[in-house]
Amino acid sequence: MTLTRIWAAFVIIAFLVGSFRMMNGDEKIFMRMITGKSTDKNDSTFYLSVGDPVKMGLSSTYPVFLADYGLFQTSDPVKASYILTDHHSEDSLASITRVYPQLQVFSFIGIQQKLIRRVDGVIETAKNAFLDIILPLVGILALFMGFLAIAERAGGVRLLSRIIWPFFSRIFPDIPKGHPATGHMMMNFSANLLNLDNAATPFGLKAMESLQELNPNKSEASNAQLMFLALHASGLTLIPVTIIAYRSGLGAADPTDIFIPCMIATFVATMAALFIVSWRQRINLFQPVIIGWVGAITGVIALLVSYVIKLDAASSQLFSSKLSNGLILFIFVAIVVGGVYKKIDVFDAFVEGAKGGFETAIRIIPYIVGMLVAISLLRTSGSFDYLINGVKYLFAALGTDTRFVDGLPTALIKPLSGSGARGMMLDTMKTYGPDSFAGRLSAVLQGSSDTTFYVVAVYFGSVGVRNTRYAIGSMLLADLVGVLTAIFLSYLFFA
Repeated sequence: MTLTRIWAAFVIIAFLVGSFRMMNGDEKIFMRMITGKSTDKNDSTFYLSVGDPVKMGLSSTYPVFLADYGLFQTSDPVKASYILTDHHSEDSLASITRVYPQLQVFSFIGIQQKLIRRVDGVIETAKNAFLDIILPLVGILALFMGFLAIAERAGGVRLLSRIIWPFFSRIFPDIPKGHPATGHMMMNFSANLLNLDNAATPFGLKAMESLQELNPNKSEASNAQLMFLALHASGLTLIPVTIIAYRSGLGAADPTDIFIPCMIATFVATMAALFIVSWRQRINLFQPVIIGWVGAITGVIALLVSYVIKLDAASSQLFSSKLSNGLILFIFVAIVVGGVYKKIDVFDAFVEGAKGGFETAIRIIPYIVGMLVAISLLRTSGSFDYLINGVKYLFAALGTDTRFVDGLPTALIKPLSGSGARGMMLDTMKTYGPDSFAGRLSAVLQGSSDTTFYVVAVYFGSVGVRNTRYAIGSMLLADLVGVLTAIFLSYLFFA
């Protein structure tokens, strides 16, 4: 019911904001919301630049960034529609505007509030959801669930369950000893830890199916499902390799300098999720076994951090690639060898598991499309822009440091859309530069939380759970802890 209300609120808010903008002169707003495409070209306009954007702490490639929105620099004032200024050239600005009073004047910072990157409308979003997300997901689910079926027949999942049982029995008290759900959850957490999104999703969906078998009320989320999804969505990752790769591609002096803040922020978010859900479920976390496991995980993370910070960007990415891909290949080989040793028909088991992966992919299509369409409406209507600018004006009015607000769009969109947050992160780094405070902060924010609404819709939808209870509130609160930690660490490391 909570997800239903939120989804309806997204659609209604998007319509109201779009209607407001149409009444204020944006005649094409509804067309963009329905049939718009991210590949649509912006109308080209020209601007005069007064001052140096680099002196404002912006990227040297700022004109390229503006060109993405259809704004191009010109030396002809007659041709220009805008003047962009750094606030430090009032005399020259005044002389230009006296001669050419028709020019609209914006600051380098202020112009960004006027820019709206083209995004897909609902029609294109629904189509791309199937082509870009669901179709690839079918193959990925079939692959990993096929290997998982072999592991189950060979007893590998039960073995993993026994290993992790002392810890999981404390935080998942409703799961009986030896149940395969513990093995499935452990494989999901391990894939998340190694930044293997393609593997984490199939293992996570399988874990939800296993937990649903134990759920006495099939339409309402169980305590175990709530705990699992909160920990999964906190997104604990050892090495944010994709973020490092983006920073490297954009020319950051040290692409790996966000590694420690990302690692700490995501770890704090995971611990927050554990404490929040445990408090709701009255689970005592101050038990020797839990403290020992959490301490051991913390120690492993600390050792990895101490090793990776000694590597350069190229070596860090190579190490991450070897670690993650090598481990997943080892798991595949170990599963097959275990199946052969147990004398089971490994190929037949793989095929049966792959069929289940296909069926799961088909079952979650409506939930993926529904959530992405609502998010598309919010983005194309401009609702995000009003929210972001409102936050910035609020903190400016309070007299606080507002530098962090330039990186905040990534955090605000992340619970709704992973691709949208990634686009915001890239825009921020392009605008201010990857080594700017805002650029680094957006990278840390990208790695400190997960797509809460998307995860809730897909994972609960895959097992037919309608009442998600306190899942969204708990996960958003854990996200907030991660975001606040990311902001604090960015000021500590980069300010």
